[in-house]
Amino acid sequence: MKKVLLSFVLLIAFISNAFSNTEVINALKEGGKLVFIRHAYAPGGGDPENFNVNDCSTQRNLNSAGIEQAKQIGKIFTDNNIPIAQVLSSEWCRCKDTAKNAFGEFKTFNALNSFFSSKFAKNRDQQMKDLKSFVKRWNGKENIIFVTHYVVIGEALNTNVSSGEIAIADKSFNLIGTIETKY
Repeated sequence: MKKVLLSFVLLIAFISNAFSNTEVINALKEGGKLVFIRHAYAPGGGDPENFNVNDCSTQRNLNSAGIEQAKQIGKIFTDNNIPIAQVLSSEWCRCKDTAKNAFGEFKTFNALNSFFSSKFAKNRDQQMKDLKSFVKRWNGKENIIFVTHYVVIGEALNTNVSSGEIAIADKSFNLIGTIETKY
């Protein structure tokens, strides 16, 4: 009996999650959404002591699983014909590599940079102000993609995301839903 019940619960969870993803994909197909993507899997946490934004060898970077996860993210958009106006990325290499492997072309936008470490914490308020100002001026019919860090997504959407997770919001930063990707 326990196995039957567990199987039923798992099936319901799978169906409801699949339904949620379908709703989120349909919202993306409509366009005009803010799409926040936490960079794909980069082993470790935070930034190394010798971190230099202009030198990827000093940073935490995607491994092969992270690169494959980034490609999977891009495939979600191409397979579903989701319109994209622009892809913007943090200046951190793990974000730029996610954007490149998922979408090809992108531009960096410093409002998407991490402010997790004490070295960058002072930038948080200005970055969020710049991001909100950018969105306010944005008048796109297509979706805009922000490849960034969990601290930025948490601050903007009041939600936690895993590596490679996609969080979709309306122009008022109201969370519509998320799509998890595997690494």
